[in-house]
Amino acid sequence: MPERKVIITCAVTGSIHTPSMSPHLPVTAEEIAEAAIGAAEAGAAIVHLHARNPVDGRPDQSPEAFEPFLREIKRRSNVVVNLTTGGSPFMSVEERIRPAAVWKPEVASLNMGSMNFGLFPMLSRFKEFKHAWEPEMLENSRDLVFRNSFKDIAYALRTLNETGTRYEFECYDTSHLYNLHHFWQEGLVQGPLFIQTVFGLLGGIGAHPEDVQHMKRTADRLFGDNYRWSVLGAGRSQMPLAAIAAAQGGNVRVGLEDSLWAGKGRLAESNALQVRQARALVEGLGLEIASPDEAREILELKGADKVAF
Repeated sequence: MPERKVIITCAVTGSIHTPSMSPHLPVTAEEIAEAAIGAAEAGAAIVHLHARNPVDGRPDQSPEAFEPFLREIKRRSNVVVNLTTGGSPFMSVEERIRPAAVWKPEVASLNMGSMNFGLFPMLSRFKEFKHAWEPEMLENSRDLVFRNSFKDIAYALRTLNETGTRYEFECYDTSHLYNLHHFWQEGLVQGPLFIQTVFGLLGGIGAHPEDVQHMKRTADRLFGDNYRWSVLGAGRSQMPLAAIAAAQGGNVRVGLEDSLWAGKGRLAESNALQVRQARALVEGLGLEIASPDEAREILELKGADKVAF
């Protein structure tokens, strides 16, 4: 099994950044499909997908919003598709898991704990908005708890386990690793666990290299050889933490969901650009990137022929 090859995941649009922040953020189904295919061509083995309202860019978790780009991506690419169950932190868990329950992807993200989710600092960096919902959403995050209770997580697992979907377990803090360990001991999740440790979002763990080491040490102690480690650095920490992860045997996640930037003061013109930057880091370390089929083998996925799109 090619475990030492590095899996690059690209999260192409998300729900945190808003259309007014970057003209390059994919919004329509066509833009999301093109961004995902471009990222795959640049070297991403997995694309992590959200949907948006094509008119105003608002997050949209209706399964119907996902269908056009899912079918187009599958038609044109062998890339592994990972659907969000995070959706927007303002949504209920029932609303958030519907796309994955309907389309039965190879991978779905799953947030492993409740947390404060502070997006409001972006109001100091972005002043002009095209749509009223954008600054309102950012401001409302001052009083936002992103709910992922044990009941919510169990509900998502019991619903999606029946589809054969595996998970990108998003862990924003040390407690989330312990929450995942609980569900692993209960038998609701099976190894190898794909653990995405998330750094630098206000409300979660910071983005200092020592924070990365602490999360990895904890995961090593809790899961041993039963997990595959990946790192997501928010904003300007994206590429520095990608380098740390790759150098220490991990996988990396990039994309405009996590950072709009390609360098200091320079907006990334595409998701593919960030994938190429991450690939250059990986290959500069003398490592190889994983193909989609190699990622399927490493993560023991069910295969693209067993999805519902």
